Amino acid sequence: MNEKTLHIPDMSLVVLIGTSGAGKSTFASTHFKPTEVVSSDTCRGLVSDDETSMEATEDAFDVLHYIAEKRLQRGLVTVVDATNVQPRARRPLVALARKYHVLPVAIVLDIPERICRERNEERDDRDFGGHVISNQRRDMRRSLGKLRREGFRIIHTLSSPEEVDRVRIERRPLWSDYRHETGPFDIIGDVHGCCDELEALLQTLGYEAEALAEETASQYRKLWRHPEGRKAVFVGDLVDRGPRVLDAFDLTRNMVEHGTGLCVPGNHENKLLRKLRGKNVKLKHGLEQTVAELEALPDEVRESYEASMRDFIRNLVSHVVLDDGGLVVAHAGLKEEMHGRASGKVKSFAMYGETSGETDEFGLPIRYDWAADYRGDATVVYGHTPVPRAEWLNRTINVDTGCVFGGELTALRYPERELVSVEANAVHCDPIRPLEYNARDGELSAQHAADHVLDVQDFSGKLRIDTTLLPSVTIREGNSAAALEAVSRFAVHPKWLIHLPPTMSPTHTTKRQGYLEAPEEAFAYYRKHGVEKVVCEEKHMGSRAIVVVCRDEEVVRERFGLVDVGIGTVYTRTGRPFFNDDAHEEGLLERVHSTLTETGFWEDFETDWVCLDTELMPWSVKAQSLLEQQYAPVGAAANATLGAAVDLIEQTAARGIDVKGLDTRLRERGEMVDGYRDAYRNYCWPVESLDDIKLAPFHILATEDHTYFDKSHVWHMEKIAEYLRTDEAPSMHRTRYRVVELDDEEAVRAGVEWWDEMTGQGGEGMVVKPFVYLTRDERGRVVQPALKCRGREYLRIIYGPEYTTPAYLERLRKRGVGKKRSLAFREFALGYESLERFVRREPLRRVHECAFGVLALESEPVDPRL
Repeated sequence: MNEKTLHIPDMSLVVLIGTSGAGKSTFASTHFKPTEVVSSDTCRGLVSDDETSMEATEDAFDVLHYIAEKRLQRGLVTVVDATNVQPRARRPLVALARKYHVLPVAIVLDIPERICRERNEERDDRDFGGHVISNQRRDMRRSLGKLRREGFRIIHTLSSPEEVDRVRIERRPLWSDYRHETGPFDIIGDVHGCCDELEALLQTLGYEAEALAEETASQYRKLWRHPEGRKAVFVGDLVDRGPRVLDAFDLTRNMVEHGTGLCVPGNHENKLLRKLRGKNVKLKHGLEQTVAELEALPDEVRESYEASMRDFIRNLVSHVVLDDGGLVVAHAGLKEEMHGRASGKVKSFAMYGETSGETDEFGLPIRYDWAADYRGDATVVYGHTPVPRAEWLNRTINVDTGCVFGGELTALRYPERELVSVEANAVHCDPIRPLEYNARDGELSAQHAADHVLDVQDFSGKLRIDTTLLPSVTIREGNSAAALEAVSRFAVHPKWLIHLPPTMSPTHTTKRQGYLEAPEEAFAYYRKHGVEKVVCEEKHMGSRAIVVVCRDEEVVRERFGLVDVGIGTVYTRTGRPFFNDDAHEEGLLERVHSTLTETGFWEDFETDWVCLDTELMPWSVKAQSLLEQQYAPVGAAANATLGAAVDLIEQTAARGIDVKGLDTRLRERGEMVDGYRDAYRNYCWPVESLDDIKLAPFHILATEDHTYFDKSHVWHMEKIAEYLRTDEAPSMHRTRYRVVELDDEEAVRAGVEWWDEMTGQGGEGMVVKPFVYLTRDERGRVVQPALKCRGREYLRIIYGPEYTTPAYLERLRKRGVGKKRSLAFREFALGYESLERFVRREPLRRVHECAFGVLALESEPVDPRL
């Protein structure tokens, strides 16, 4: 028995049509996954606990339509199992298919009424009379001939149980589905008959021409092919206006037919197709040039050539989805919800864009700027509206740079994201509207102009941020609200906010007597995770500062989209301006800039800007109010009360009363208070001029086209010493460090002794880091990027003067660092992601959501002393 194959698209709404007893549910369960089938009976059961309750029908179909809508929104095949014999039952389903741009498919089970009655009589859950089936069959037969007019694009009819049993369902990708084509590609803008420039561009891109041997309809006898297998993708509008329309058309057709190119139709091809089909089309906007070239062909050639031209254009699909969905090419662009979908609206948008219905002063339609609102992950490349230069905007780019109007013919190399252009040989056609008219307003780039205002909806509520180092980072709604408040009221301009550094986790509690933290635990942690070598860096008791410096104000405008704001910024780890005094910020930035310029940093790193991770001292520059309102009053009060208590105890002892060593304990507490005051004083000094400020850079985070997370920490230290001259430049402070091989006991012992020496002299401690910034363990997971190990006396500032008393220290030993460590890594993943996105020139909202996420995580309930 021969199979009967029914073809349905991968993305479709399948509507089963048939009377009760026709076998729709059996058919659905046989050929589709249970999750793909939405049954009216099941929905009746969901809303009423009775699948046969006709009283629940209205509610059941509300549920059915809701489920179907959610599935179609996700682009999933959805099968509606209901009788669907009346047009009014099918109408909302077709409307759903149109809304989500999927193809509605009708599968009609036109089974004889006798068989349907017999099946129903055998079912215990069906007690309606035969007249119901007769009515259903009558309704179905009346409307079968109208299914295509109702909007069904594919209709399959099965007329007997035997035919149903022979069915095999074959799913086919939509015509636009080229996800298997992964490139690399060269996406070429509107050619408009400029074949000389097209040949020059292909040569520049590395394509080579070979003679066509076989007979084809083409008048152009060359095939262009790239020796490395790259494929050209044409955005349409090959014809009209230019001097060699048919050659440009044939060149493209040859490449498409031989697999070296792809092409989507433009509005000019669509108009030409109507002309070739004999429609009454006005010969204007360049069509007259194409018709003139066609009419110049010999009579015996023109008819067959026009027929082949007509077939080629008719077979072009509205848009193509390439590279596993990562790239979309459409003539006029395409909204995210239309990618890979099929409907009349998709085709119209892809060829014409979206217009307001109004015209400008040149009589041309005013188009909505869909790209400014685009939020998709796929790169969209398009043309249609000529622009003076190709610019990125929200992962979209218009590569129609008006070659036929005297501009350029431009190609985007994908995935490299490089633009390649050749200049037009001449002004082949005078534009109705000047090219510069289509340039975006203002002196900023298209992306910066669109990023002028961030949408609060992008940063509200519960957020899930995908990152490279972690599958995702979840931001709770309450944390989002706190971060939104901080960013909107206190942060630097969001265009500067390209990175926020993470919090840092301490080591596990040490077993060393009288201590809370010590290096041994940090070394043990990294050794346990397979790290063989670490870098120990001196921890400065200052304030974390991110410094962004540009070569000049033109770079600030071009790269950061800011005007009249100087050459850079300095901000805290919570995104606030570091200095209250602009003069200090300007002076410090100028000194950093001068040093980088004198040492040739800009040239050697091939960059015009740099982002540095630094510590800025003294601590009192940023913590003066904290000192005045918290630390100093505590020290003063403790000193005064303990002094008075000691005097009182001495007087008591002089009277012969046994105070049992109370005076000794009070003197010890007094020494602890003195240690507390000395600890914070050690990190404070008066700031009377810029020379009193010290900047200690320890990471070169990013420059143009590069981040430096793949470098070793020694590389960072050496480059900073070379280009920032920490031993020579004013305001620069050197960060001491040493490398420790963890399998070398002598090296480990020397690292511990170095920490003891530093902290014994009043130093804060050190930060222990894997030798390479991003180091992975045996399971491929990135290990904690840094652990801080703070000195015994410094911790008095954090935990209080008397934290080293045995009872207090014993309680502190029970502290847990797991939550802090998790927080530190999540913030690190977000900080890494924000810089990577900025370097890739992604939209500001994509960069800013990561920096925003770091700030939101700062409101997590974690012990701030850790």
